Amino acid sequence: MPGYRELARDGEFRALFVAHLVSVAGDQFARVALTVHVYNRTASAGLTALTYALTFLPDLVGGPLLSGLADRFARREVMVAADLVRAALLLVMAVPLMPLWALAALLVLVQFAGAPHGAARAALLPQILPDERYPQGQAVLSTVTQVAQVAGFLTGGALVALLGPGLVLVADAGTFGVSALLVGVFLLDRPAPRRPRVSAWPADLVGGARLVWGERRLRALVALACVSGFYIVGEALAVPYAAQVGAGPAGVGSIFAAYAAGTAVGMLLVAHLNARTQLRVMPWLAIAACAVLVPAALRPGLVVSVGLFALSGAASAYHLVANTTFVRAVPDFSRGQAYGLAVTALRVSQGVGVALAGLAAETVAVHRVVAAAGALGVLAAGGAAILWWVSGSRSNASRSGAPSRSDGTSRWDGPDAGKRYGRS
Repeated sequence: MPGYRELARDGEFRALFVAHLVSVAGDQFARVALTVHVYNRTASAGLTALTYALTFLPDLVGGPLLSGLADRFARREVMVAADLVRAALLLVMAVPLMPLWALAALLVLVQFAGAPHGAARAALLPQILPDERYPQGQAVLSTVTQVAQVAGFLTGGALVALLGPGLVLVADAGTFGVSALLVGVFLLDRPAPRRPRVSAWPADLVGGARLVWGERRLRALVALACVSGFYIVGEALAVPYAAQVGAGPAGVGSIFAAYAAGTAVGMLLVAHLNARTQLRVMPWLAIAACAVLVPAALRPGLVVSVGLFALSGAASAYHLVANTTFVRAVPDFSRGQAYGLAVTALRVSQGVGVALAGLAAETVAVHRVVAAAGALGVLAAGGAAILWWVSGSRSNASRSGAPSRSDGTSRWDGPDAGKRYGRS
């Protein structure tokens, strides 16, 4: 299996990596800047929270509606266009004394533009890394996302204090400009996916939904991904959980860091496993990500709790396998649309899980809510695992790890899943 040095020598992947790193960090800067900006102008905690929520909610609509653009046009051009649109919108948002309603509207548009960009990147990565380097490349991008988010939040406040919200928004626009430049210059010019027929956009959306929900193995992968709606509860309730165990802000930071660090380490470890082993451990890791939260019912101290959260984060690395298997299994001409629908399902599960946990924590001790979410998650993950196992009963479980054919049709050929495939 090739190592990470070989990934670093791939010019296309290197450009994609740096572009993703700078844009993710810039997004976190902007989130901090916007919330500070709104609070400074309104002194309203409610409006501030609503502004922060607006940075996530449009993904629920943009995923299914706009991800299909990555299947209709050349994916490099989709990514460049999305980056330039976001850069322009952020520059407008940085204009002094911009009305709050206009800021909110522009913010929604920025998030909408992110949907086709993410779908195009996800669909393009298997073409950049068409062999067993693909899971490693996905692991690296997922890990850098965790690191960039943490670093962006930690440094965002300092940047806002130093430069002010307006200049931080300009800096975020600059990160999208850098991303567009790297993608446009260093990624190869690949044509738009070859489609079996020309169809209207609504038909693409319906066809993508039928593909995802009609194929049992794809449906099982989405179900496994949605298990995160249970184990994310520990992270969502980090502040009250830390307070309950007698820890202050440092305890909150430790909980967040435990999840992020555990996830990063877990992904790097999983990426080193061969394809057969990855697919075997995937459902068990989904179960473990929830099961390790059940001991929270005993109300352990901060140190033990941080260890539990780190283990949950490490086990959540099964997402890497589910993600790469899903993307490879979907025909290339529908990959962007299918990916957008899967991400939407994931976001909905996380949003519902966080909302219900927050309501439960109003009347039930936080450590019990976390433990209950873990126990329910074990049941949900077990059901998703059974669906996965049943879907593969007619053949070896490892065969879903094979890449798609160059003609756009997917194939399940486990015995060849570990061999190298030439760059197309």
